[in-house]
Amino acid sequence: MALKSATLKDVAALANVSRATAARALNSYGYVGDETAQKVQAAAEKLGYRGNRLAQALRSGQLPIIGCVLGDIQNPFFAKIAHDVEVLAREEGHNLIIASSEEQLDQEKSLLASLQSLSIRGFIVAPTSAEDSSHLQRLIAENVPLVLIDRAAQGVECDSVVVDNEGGARKAIEYLIEMGHRDIALLQDDARIFTSRERFNGYKAALLAHGIEPSEKLICVAQSTVEYAVDATIRLFSQKKPPTALFTVDSLMTQGALLAFRSMGISIPHDVSLIGFDDFNLATFTDPQITVVAQPVSEIGRAAARLLLEKIAGKKRPPEKISFETKLIVRGSVSRR
Repeated sequence: MALKSATLKDVAALANVSRATAARALNSYGYVGDETAQKVQAAAEKLGYRGNRLAQALRSGQLPIIGCVLGDIQNPFFAKIAHDVEVLAREEGHNLIIASSEEQLDQEKSLLASLQSLSIRGFIVAPTSAEDSSHLQRLIAENVPLVLIDRAAQGVECDSVVVDNEGGARKAIEYLIEMGHRDIALLQDDARIFTSRERFNGYKAALLAHGIEPSEKLICVAQSTVEYAVDATIRLFSQKKPPTALFTVDSLMTQGALLAFRSMGISIPHDVSLIGFDDFNLATFTDPQITVVAQPVSEIGRAAARLLLEKIAGKKRPPEKISFETKLIVRGSVSRR
């Protein structure tokens, strides 16, 4: 019969102290007198108590771990980012903890607080809100290495890696206008998210530059999920005068739009033209293939990881702000009007 492993309760009983005191003595936090600490250590050695070495190492900062808090890791864009950050971190001897805020600000704040308690060496964060950034400013004030990815946040002076979202959206809308479209719908995420706002600005600027007044009837806001995008697309194209083209602000919304069009019997590009922001695997497996605004995703994650690892290593320099260009990849989902 296997011997039962010693517990913290056993150590505390043998040393004649409380479990809280034993925990403080073994994990080196809080105040414990020298004599008491020696009694606890002796009891632990006698009983062969090992404790949770991983937890102890995390609390003491002995493990080289970085944290990555992204918007929604179900989104192929963020999944690729997480993969590339993990690869470079591992190459440099660091481990990675990945968490998803699910685009909820309170969840983002809670995750960062929890991870910081584990003595994480630095963070890569895709901030949910462009305005509410007090929790990020606090990290900077505490000298915690921080890199913002995909999005900016007001009042946060740190390294960042973004793309030209507004310029990318303008390319898409200008191409649709060149192809004869004027009734161009927009399917966008919550406007508090930096990328969604920037892509909306590009959409609006391109229309106005060509003398087209943006119509509220053609703009639909929905959560960035396939399911919500399906419902939003059906609403847009159930109008008496439906739009002739649709621009979606991310790949999940593009997929939702495709499903909605199929359910409504709407043919691409004969009945409607479609451009999505973000390339994704299925975009080239559909018939026709989907025209997209592509981001250099493979470069974004690695650039953010490099900046963070430099900060962790102690490199002194002003905050570096990297902005990548997008590329309009023309496929078969846009027809001339």
